[in-house]
Amino acid sequence: MRIDVHNHAIPETVLELLRREPLYGVTLTGSRWRGGVHVDFEVVPSFADPAAKLKELEAKELDAAIVSVAPMVFYYHVDEGAGERMAVEANEGLAEFCAFEPDRLAWLATVPMQAPVRAVAVLRDAAAAGCVGVEVGTGVAGRRLDEDEFEPFWAAAAELDLPVTLHPAYTEGVNPALAPFYLENVLGYPFDTTIAIERLICAGVLDRHPGLRIVLVHAGGYFPYQAGRLRHAQTVRPELANSPAEPLSYLDRLFFDIITHDPLALEFLVRRVGRGQVVMGTDLPFDMAPPEPMSLLRAAVDDDVARAIADTNPSALYGFA
Repeated sequence: MRIDVHNHAIPETVLELLRREPLYGVTLTGSRWRGGVHVDFEVVPSFADPAAKLKELEAKELDAAIVSVAPMVFYYHVDEGAGERMAVEANEGLAEFCAFEPDRLAWLATVPMQAPVRAVAVLRDAAAAGCVGVEVGTGVAGRRLDEDEFEPFWAAAAELDLPVTLHPAYTEGVNPALAPFYLENVLGYPFDTTIAIERLICAGVLDRHPGLRIVLVHAGGYFPYQAGRLRHAQTVRPELANSPAEPLSYLDRLFFDIITHDPLALEFLVRRVGRGQVVMGTDLPFDMAPPEPMSLLRAAVDDDVARAIADTNPSALYGFA
């Protein structure tokens, strides 16, 4: 079974909450999303309709998906109560969405990271409700995931044995040089992923929680291609004196989706991190998804490796039968 581990949903529970509550700053006119922390976009049927989701997967030569909320639904920038309310509604909606066909759909929890103690409680509730992992932003509305206040979250994720997907968010408007050409996404998203994973390594989060498994979307940002630079810096810079000497020593706990948009880059990724650490991921139904993900994969690797990446590895990571 070919499983997409990077696939987004915006369940009806979330859409209804956005329509009722102006504090979230989103206007839904028909299927058009306006406002919030993302450029305007079309809420196509596969965001909210599981039957449309399955049909879309089939059109991409895929069979199943691990669905997660789109990053504009994180709502880390609102007050703690509103953030928790959104996360709870989203998790309930995702559980209902996946119940449509549980043999082909599973879900990642979202949690109110601006309130780390409440995030742990919401995560435990989601685990009890059947989530197979959790998705968090690469930053928390200006705060970084390696800061001490987030230690309870990392401890809980490790204890519950839930893989943590890091998804970029809150890049719009941060760097004016990225704005004119949609580079907030094109460059900003991979860069934010790189910042997040290298800070987690440097700060010792992965050492303190050896059971953690981390999923890095968009092929891991620049980390697989520039980890050697961090390795070298650790040998010459006092700021890194207490950081791990070899960033790539954590590869057995890191997983990378295939979204390179380039078969040569994907071929290198598989060689760099190992065939067991790469998983199918598409970013559907957003327009930045590879139009033919299986064709991209087959152009980069042989059939045996393609089966591992699309089927065996996602199944093992999420316990998907």
